[in-house]
Amino acid sequence: MTRGRSSAWGMSDKSRQDGQSAFVLHSYPFRETSLIIETFTRDRGRVALVARGARRPKSTLRGVLLAFQPLLLSWSGKMELRTLHKAEWEGGYTPLRGLSLICGFYLNELLLKLLPRDDPHEQLFAVYRDTLDALGRNDEHAVTLRCFEKTLLRELGYGLMLERDAESGALIRAELRYTYVMERGPVVQRGDGAQNGVELTGQTLIDIQSDSYTSAASLQQSKVLMRALINRHLGDKILHTRQLLRDLQEL
Repeated sequence: MTRGRSSAWGMSDKSRQDGQSAFVLHSYPFRETSLIIETFTRDRGRVALVARGARRPKSTLRGVLLAFQPLLLSWSGKMELRTLHKAEWEGGYTPLRGLSLICGFYLNELLLKLLPRDDPHEQLFAVYRDTLDALGRNDEHAVTLRCFEKTLLRELGYGLMLERDAESGALIRAELRYTYVMERGPVVQRGDGAQNGVELTGQTLIDIQSDSYTSAASLQQSKVLMRALINRHLGDKILHTRQLLRDLQEL
């Protein structure tokens, strides 16, 4: 009898997570008093949780399950939708306001639409947290977004080729002009204009590689490149926050 009870407890333990560092990416009502929350967790990746009773006026979860706040979450379950048991504020929170808040929602939408569930990305989690902090502390929103987008693509297995010509293997030269061909990388522009892709300078490729965006040309060309790459991997999914950002300010 003791052996059987121990085995049952072992199975239960595997389905329970306690004190996981996490952020809420999105939430929506579920039934009369509950919420379903999409979370990004450090060790488990993107996880969907049902927060039972979270919409009740006296629920301890009210005011806690908010976007951009570092949380410690505990849940259980083996299905795609797990059950949230506890949520605590972890601390170290920089409030987002105005344009930085919209940029934060853009990050969340990228993660929701590009990151598979239950696919851990501990490094990406750390970069996401640092990016939220940067958005709250400085006004260089475009630079902050480009750096995050590059990291996200790399973590998903779509890292950019930035150091060498995809055809010749030669090192990128700042003074040359290139076409970044999807699924291949940068190719020196030819006079016949045969390549289809994003046109940019070698200096821009070098600047993206080093996350240096002091040049207005590099900042503009990197935006066009990142948009094209992300669109390719989104397929027919639409980023609603991108249109909102476009309406407010060109990033």
